[in-house]
Amino acid sequence: MITQPATYTRTAISLHWVIALLIFAAFPLGLYMSDLPVSPNSLRLYSYHKWMGITVLVLAVLRLVWRITHRPPELPITMPRWERVAAASMHHLLYILIFIVPLTGWLMSSAKGFQTVWFGVIPLPDLVGKDKALGHLLKEWHEYLNYLMLVLVIGHIATALRHHFIVRDNILTQMLPCLSKSK
Repeated sequence: MITQPATYTRTAISLHWVIALLIFAAFPLGLYMSDLPVSPNSLRLYSYHKWMGITVLVLAVLRLVWRITHRPPELPITMPRWERVAAASMHHLLYILIFIVPLTGWLMSSAKGFQTVWFGVIPLPDLVGKDKALGHLLKEWHEYLNYLMLVLVIGHIATALRHHFIVRDNILTQMLPCLSKSK
């Protein structure tokens, strides 16, 4: 019989927080840089934004593989069924967005004719040919999906804080074992 871990593995925790930090950095950078005129500075910021996005995508692949091969801790049995379904749905949507948001950015760059060069060293292939109309459409989708992710992340954080401070179960301590009272 496979027992459920009390917390996520260190690898899962590390991937979660590194991806979160990259998203927290990339989102405001994307908002800031989108209105800048073309200049060496704005191009550098676009490069940083793309590096973060591609890094999120790579880490998301690793995180998904880890999640498939390592069972996460169980949700508390006291949690109502609707809340379990909502939590699973939220996680699935966040996983999907963690893949789709960087992919739409990479596709947009390709369609606009700007190759993505990861960390300024590794040129990544263009995913589509240069196409101004497609580039514009992908820009809109990239923005919409980012705002959707923002809403879900805010909901995710609010729910985690609710469970920690109001419900007082161990959900947040599964991802942040340092908050556990048993230490």
